Amino acid sequence: MSLDRPDGAGPRRVLLLGATGTIGRATARALAARGHAVVCLVRRSAGPAPPAGAGDPPGAPPGVTERIVDFTDPASLARDGIRGEPFDVLVSCLASRTGLPDDAWAIDYGVSVRALQASRAAGVTHVVLLSAICVQKPILAFQQAKLAFEAVLTASGLDYTIVRPTAFFKSLSGQVERLKRGKPFLVFGDGTLTACKPISDGDLGRYLAACLDDPARRNRVLPIGGPGEAITPLAQGERLFALLGREPRFRHVPVVLLDGIVAVLATLGRWVPGLAAKAELARIGRYYATESMLVRDPATGRYEAAMTPSTGSETLFDYYAQLIRGEAVAERGDHAVF
Repeated sequence: MSLDRPDGAGPRRVLLLGATGTIGRATARALAARGHAVVCLVRRSAGPAPPAGAGDPPGAPPGVTERIVDFTDPASLARDGIRGEPFDVLVSCLASRTGLPDDAWAIDYGVSVRALQASRAAGVTHVVLLSAICVQKPILAFQQAKLAFEAVLTASGLDYTIVRPTAFFKSLSGQVERLKRGKPFLVFGDGTLTACKPISDGDLGRYLAACLDDPARRNRVLPIGGPGEAITPLAQGERLFALLGREPRFRHVPVVLLDGIVAVLATLGRWVPGLAAKAELARIGRYYATESMLVRDPATGRYEAAMTPSTGSETLFDYYAQLIRGEAVAERGDHAVF
């Protein structure tokens, strides 16, 4: 029997995708804290498949169940994930690991479509999707794949909430160890080409969980950032040096250098597939070096901090202090730029 209530209040049965990532884990905790019954569908790792009916793997937060599925196989989604049970809400924090074209279209689009179909058959009536604010200017494959799935979702007839966050703390923490080793902070141009309102995993997870209970967030695309003013790379570096008790030292990298790297790799990639992949990664790096992670005003094409909503209480600079004290570890994975 579904736990959904006619007025949308009360606990619900939630399917959660992407729960092995830092944001997914934070979202699982936030959903469980609100009393929802959370079942996380987790990608199967390399190795032999578990026998049918195998128990749930350990490691899930309290009040949360994990089930291993093969997302490439619709039968596995039904057999190993849904298990014939009813669900009310699908929450997806799923994302491709690298952003490369094949990976992006397989995960951000293909797996997402299959999961949407399977969850709809299980009774889901509301989908909360973690997307990305950078799809406002889609020139990369992973952005186009995300937008393609957003289009499928909005046309599905289900209630939807599409959340497009700005930069994550972990994405802006790659140079902490550099500075601790006495190296300068790298910035592109003068360090003020871009800005963002970074958001923590915890604040984002709580925002996503709250979408289940807020009717005003239904059938909307919601950009969201963290608390405080927009922050430039220059400001990030200055604060890191201050926390380390050192004089600021910057190395300014011209954007044209990135353009040259992309051009060379793209040319060589015509004959060497591995270099074609590196060219796409370089394009991704260039994008983040030159485009702000803020709401883009469609009338002017400019990124506007004032148009970018804020939420939460955890700041990037508090996180930097935790990293320096050894109280936090940045799990950056394949999305690292530096």
